[in-house]
Formats: sequence, structure tokens, C-alpha cells
Amino acid sequence: MDERTRSTPARQIGLGPATRLECGICWTVYDPALGDEVWQIPPGTPFSELPPHWTCPNCAAEQRSFLPLDD
Repeated sequence: MDERTRSTPARQIGLGPATRLECGICWTVYDPALGDEVWQIPPGTPFSELPPHWTCPNCAAEQRSFLPLDD
């Protein structure tokens, strides 16, 4: 993995619209099927379509801290 890939936000890596991601800091899972009540993100919103200012609703980690889950 090169430096560019390591620092590239998930929205630019080509995640699928149903991909669930987990915060690497507190392990909170973002599930597109559920959205995010804290940030008022409606169900069905893929991670790649979250607003740029969205952070983990539990620990405020930036989007780059989220890792795809192998479901």
C-alpha cells in the first residue's frame, strides 16, 4: 500500500453502496442501511455519499479512520 492509498478517504477507493465500515478508534460501525441518527443521515446513504464534515458519531474520528468490514 503506497502513501497515497493509505491517506485516501474511503469515498475515493470505490466502496460498494452497501459496504459497512468500522471506526478504527472506537469500533462504531457505519451501516448504510441504517444511516446515522446522530448526524441525521437517512437510511440508504452509502459511506461515499456522507458529507465531507461527517465524523464518527461516537468518538468524532474523521472518515479516514473507518475501515471496510468483511461481511
